[in-house]
Amino acid sequence: MASVARTITGSHWGVYGAVVRDGRLVATEPFPKDTDPSALIGAMPGVVYDRTRIAQPMVRAGWLRDGIAGDRSRRGAEPFVPVSWDRALDLVAAELARVKAAFGNDAIMGGSYGWASAGRLHNARTLTHRFLNGFGGCVHQSGNYSFGAAIVLLPHVLGTAQPAAGQLTAWESIFESTRLLVAFGGLAVKNMQIEMGGVGEHEGVWRMRRLAEAGVEVVNIGPIREDVDARVGPTWLPIRPNTDTALMLALAHTLVAENRHDRDFIARYTAGFERFRPYLMGESDGTPKDADWAAAICEIPAETIRALARRMAATRTMISVSWSIQRADHGEQPYWMAIVLAALLGQIGLPGGGFGFGYGASGGNGRGRLNVPQPTLATGPNPTGAIIPVSRIADALLEPGGAYDFNGKTQTYPDIRLVYWAGGNPFHHHQDLNKLLRAWARPETIVAHEPFWTPLARHADIVLPATTTLERNDIGAGGRDRYLYAMKKAIEPVGAARNDFDIYAALATRLGFADAFTEGRDEMGWLRHLYDVARQQAAEHQIEMPDFDAFWEAGHIEFPRPATHPVLFADYRAAPEAKPLNTPSGRIEIFSDKIAAFGYDDCGGHPMWFEPAEWLGGATAARYGLHLVSNQPATRLHSQMDNAAVSRASKIKGREPVLINPADAASRGIADGDIVRLYNDRGACLAGAVVTDRIRPGVLQLSTGAWYDPASPGVVGTLDRHGNPNVLTIDKGTSKLAQAPIAQTVLVEIERYDGAPPPLAIADPPATTTA
Repeated sequence: MASVARTITGSHWGVYGAVVRDGRLVATEPFPKDTDPSALIGAMPGVVYDRTRIAQPMVRAGWLRDGIAGDRSRRGAEPFVPVSWDRALDLVAAELARVKAAFGNDAIMGGSYGWASAGRLHNARTLTHRFLNGFGGCVHQSGNYSFGAAIVLLPHVLGTAQPAAGQLTAWESIFESTRLLVAFGGLAVKNMQIEMGGVGEHEGVWRMRRLAEAGVEVVNIGPIREDVDARVGPTWLPIRPNTDTALMLALAHTLVAENRHDRDFIARYTAGFERFRPYLMGESDGTPKDADWAAAICEIPAETIRALARRMAATRTMISVSWSIQRADHGEQPYWMAIVLAALLGQIGLPGGGFGFGYGASGGNGRGRLNVPQPTLATGPNPTGAIIPVSRIADALLEPGGAYDFNGKTQTYPDIRLVYWAGGNPFHHHQDLNKLLRAWARPETIVAHEPFWTPLARHADIVLPATTTLERNDIGAGGRDRYLYAMKKAIEPVGAARNDFDIYAALATRLGFADAFTEGRDEMGWLRHLYDVARQQAAEHQIEMPDFDAFWEAGHIEFPRPATHPVLFADYRAAPEAKPLNTPSGRIEIFSDKIAAFGYDDCGGHPMWFEPAEWLGGATAARYGLHLVSNQPATRLHSQMDNAAVSRASKIKGREPVLINPADAASRGIADGDIVRLYNDRGACLAGAVVTDRIRPGVLQLSTGAWYDPASPGVVGTLDRHGNPNVLTIDKGTSKLAQAPIAQTVLVEIERYDGAPPPLAIADPPATTTA
């Protein structure tokens, strides 16, 4: 008789139950508290046993044969040699010791940027940093690919990055008080199915229904119509991509020119308006930033701009700006200008008014939550202090010792000899993959932990197979979710996979610091310890949590919804002198003397319009006449789960779908369902055409995250067969201030692919050979 067990676990896309029959995962069940679970949980039984699982430790054949003297450009092309765990761990430990002895710890890169998997103990990046910091340190990465420009800019302007990364004005405040919601970049419900650490209740659809029921007028400013749910009946202004700053300037110009701005708010709560006003009104450069000026840039009629400004001034208005808007050339500018626009309206700190960044970026943004401490594994300090901006990895590898400007300082890139990566996929999130391939050939050794044969694993030298969340015990908690949940081991590790914690503990033993790494605790010992510390911290906030055994038995804790709904900067508005902002002036800095003193030519002392490196109004558009938007996918998390049934079902003949407007398709002889080739000077990829009026003319949409599948592995510039947009994107910083990624600034051309498309290889493991 079959043995069936049910176990609670979780992921970034939701808490769920695992159904196990005779030791094998056969189904999943939604969390009873979740009324709108993500479809991704249903794909788990297939993906955990997918043929791309890495069966045992692997070493690239050329590296194993020739060591660091071998041809590193063959990464991604050569077969792998299966080896035992002992041999693999000995090789990794020896390489770490060699590089440390010969070049120092700042020759080891341990950034491991990526979402990894849910879980407070088995978080790959946290464990990597704990291990390498204990080994003497490494090169870390600062910022992120999600809102990297905001992280650097906002502390200068607001004294905090909270409006992008922390508590926003709560959705409930918007339902109750907002009358007009102006959404630059949309409010995509698909992104709300995800939350870093986990989601107990998916509320995206519920939020859209509440907006509609409350009668909130929503304006969707972006090139994709469905970026705001049809339930709310949004007005769609299909703006040219990367021109949001110009539109915001024109809205501000209308407010000032028609004396509709809040002079009292500007005088009491902001600094520097008098130095910004001459630019806005054209007194300093002869060009008023009025609606007629912006209309030519944005392709939104001037009267539409003026009418929107008047509506914003006449009612309670929330300005929402997506994270994607600042992932563009000069991405600091639209965020800074959105703050200025909200200040001119004078509604910052009022219920349902002001601004917020990333309302549609993830499930937790805008959710009120009790101040419940999360179980957290300490990484310890990084003794080297070495750090680079996260999106400058290719430059760092290609230009060791090279100088670069970043946030007011001139810094130099370290000489990285060994890259250690766990829990992320740079061949997904980094721009200009052909440049990254050239850079990836520079390090002497690359080590990766991976459950699957992702592009990262295929381009590594030593690959250590890691477990998935279903094969270990952990605790899950989203940063703004009101559930703390057990992630109980459902099945035994697939193949020879090991937990990241156990891998690092074994390496620490070989390198002589096992006691410092493990502190004498195993997996369950650490979970109990982390929970007990969080429970004690919660008690200090008068929040009661059961003991660990009771929590583990119950499977989850549900914390109550907050009694009040947070409003961003309400305390500052109520008492600006008693609770000043952490800026030099103590106020919202419309003009920043500090940024101005940096002397950057691409980010001055106040927000302004800069032409992007590539845009539809620029010279490059004569050769490449379509703007490519590479937004987040609906069928996976970044590149996670691209090998799952939900993602594969969305493909067209195995390729990632690309949205194209009917007019653009007709002029190029492209029909719905055709295989097409997207290309520019940086690269080319195949995709499947979806002809639709959901996207404005002149724009294509190709979601990020399709696993990179080069037609000729190991060859720079070869065609990507699968539809990864980052073979086309630009690898440069937003500006010298933030050095953040600009994935949304890219022009391409598209054509029907008439030949037989090359067969896909990404769903098959790479070849193996014997030593």
